[in-house]
Amino acid sequence: MSNDTLPSGLLVVLSAPSGAGKTTVCGQTLARNPNMVRAVTCTTRQPRAGERDRVDYWFLSEQEFQERVQAGEFLEHAEVYGFHYGTLKSEVLDHLNEGRDVLLAVDVQGAATIRFEAGKVPALERALVTVFLTPPSLDVLEERLRKRATDSPEVIARRLEGARREVAEWPKYDYLIISASMSEDFGRFQAILDAEKMRQFRVHFHSFD
Repeated sequence: MSNDTLPSGLLVVLSAPSGAGKTTVCGQTLARNPNMVRAVTCTTRQPRAGERDRVDYWFLSEQEFQERVQAGEFLEHAEVYGFHYGTLKSEVLDHLNEGRDVLLAVDVQGAATIRFEAGKVPALERALVTVFLTPPSLDVLEERLRKRATDSPEVIARRLEGARREVAEWPKYDYLIISASMSEDFGRFQAILDAEKMRQFRVHFHSFD
């Protein structure tokens, strides 16, 4: 596949410490960009009431999940509370080939795996854009976590320690957004998407005759 025929969609990876506003940015971005979708994630847990296979998740058996891992079919995968979750390369490529952008919100380990796996597939490597969102300081993050009033002091302490390790990874990302207000964070994230759409290798344009 030549560069001219590679898909021009974006594979956008967003990482942030817990409490930095990642969920809000993702929700606003999906709401305001109708051409952007979330990839449907595979999981080994059982469906909950109302969940539909291949709509909410791809529900796989443990054996099928591991077979797909061995076959190298996942862009990233992880174990969470005893169940496995993962994003299929084919799921992302299908969206990109149909002209859609894909948004993935993952932690720093997931982002590292995506960078590595995308490097093996030209269409994914070309599409990949990585963004790290962080509050300006641990003090600000602690204040946000306390205002949420959803975690105990012990949990907040663990989240802050995790944030310290995660933020150290920001130089590995294409872009860094230092969080301000929710509207400013979304505006900066949207500006990144708009700029990436205008990268010359993504624009199909023929010079004037």
